[in-house]
Amino acid sequence: MPDKITIFDTTLRDGEQTPGASMTIREKIDVARQLERLGVDVIEAGFPVISDGDFQAVHSIAGELQKPIIAGLARCVEKDIEAAGRAVAPAGARGRIHVFLATSKIHREHKLRKASDEILRIAVENVKRAKALCEDVEFSPEDASRTEPEFLAEVTQAVIEAGATTVNIPDTVGYAVPEEYAQLIAHLYKNVPNIGDAVISVHCHNDLGLAVANSLAAVKQGARQIECTINGLGERAGNASLEEIVMAVKTRGDFFQDFELGINTSEIIPTSRLVSQATGYLVQRNKAVVGENAFAHSSGIHQDGMIKNANTYEIMTPESVGWGATDLSLTKHSGRNALMTKVTELGYELNDEESARLFELFKELGDRKKSILTEDVRELVDEATQEPEHPWKLINFATNSGSEADQVAMLELQHADEEEPQKTSAIGDGPVEAVFRCVAKLTKIKATLNNFDIRAVTGGKDAVGKCFLELKDKDGKIVKGRGVSTDIVEASLRAYLNAINRIARK
Repeated sequence: MPDKITIFDTTLRDGEQTPGASMTIREKIDVARQLERLGVDVIEAGFPVISDGDFQAVHSIAGELQKPIIAGLARCVEKDIEAAGRAVAPAGARGRIHVFLATSKIHREHKLRKASDEILRIAVENVKRAKALCEDVEFSPEDASRTEPEFLAEVTQAVIEAGATTVNIPDTVGYAVPEEYAQLIAHLYKNVPNIGDAVISVHCHNDLGLAVANSLAAVKQGARQIECTINGLGERAGNASLEEIVMAVKTRGDFFQDFELGINTSEIIPTSRLVSQATGYLVQRNKAVVGENAFAHSSGIHQDGMIKNANTYEIMTPESVGWGATDLSLTKHSGRNALMTKVTELGYELNDEESARLFELFKELGDRKKSILTEDVRELVDEATQEPEHPWKLINFATNSGSEADQVAMLELQHADEEEPQKTSAIGDGPVEAVFRCVAKLTKIKATLNNFDIRAVTGGKDAVGKCFLELKDKDGKIVKGRGVSTDIVEASLRAYLNAINRIARK
């Protein structure tokens, strides 16, 4: 029988450490549910000790999900381990505490300022501490790929003796190359007598663009757990991409014939889009597997080959990963039941207030376009479940523009504490800048536009446009904003106002 490769997803922990990609508890729970549908084996749901919000997210996910192992990260510090133990407790036997401690010479000397024997003692002591709270304990020697192989083998043997059920060998800074990394895993199997008592895991970063290649090379040498993220999110250049790893193993079954995965690949695209929506990080168009161009062919030679036989230029089918035709089209005549049935199929759970808000937005969009597609519904759910619009609510706006005339905008906003709406006008280099200036005049909140992106969610002349932007407030903190509309100026305005409201509420 083929060996099972355990897929350990750390989108909610390492992925969320991507600058600007933080998620609310609600968004984390939605992503966790989708990861369960995807079939991941382990979900690292967060770093419980760092905040009340992270603790609550891990605790809620541990209590709600039924299939995956739920892990909480902890430093080799007593309060971290205790917090992680409490957070994963609702998962029962499916709970895991993941402890880590740097082992490389550069980290020992410059960050921890501790000798090798002290590092070994702390690692063993805290694996035992975690083991007293949770049967399933994972240990990661941080920066393992730059740790002396002999010392790494010594640490691995010691933590397994102390009770670690999984030992992760991280390429923390993306320094390794595949052949070298594979040799490191092989060295451990050769020099750690009790290595068969634990699962060997790998966690690779993408600083040199080698995270997926390193992960797969390690599997061929005995690693049986791969730690990865959706869309390759993560610190700096990101982590190994789950979708690339899974489809490499599935597509190249001839090369990876000794291995099997429990992933439902048809859920890859829905998961990718949900994570992109929750984090605000758009997927680059030429991203492998999940990018919009992953199955696009523009060359005449390629198109001719595709017409004759799709296998000439496609090594996997778009349907196998969840691309393909939209399976449901709603219209303004559709009722609440049809809409909410689709919402449930997509994996969302809304309360009564959010459902009412969603139906209202659905009807507004139905008046603007003939058919409302699945991706439109996703965006409407996103808007309906966002934080409340207060204190500032959009009442009305108008713009006029042209190649020669000034770009003018007029805006009307209602503040939650005032009875009458406020109006103003402003000019800008274009209608979008003009409405942004109107918002700044009325709210009196100063912020700098740090990032701006708008694209069509679906095709056609009546396509819904989605705007994502980032503002930098007066304290230098980044605040995200999102907005959707069939009008790109309105989508931009809603995104800007969404971010301004977040600043105002703080």
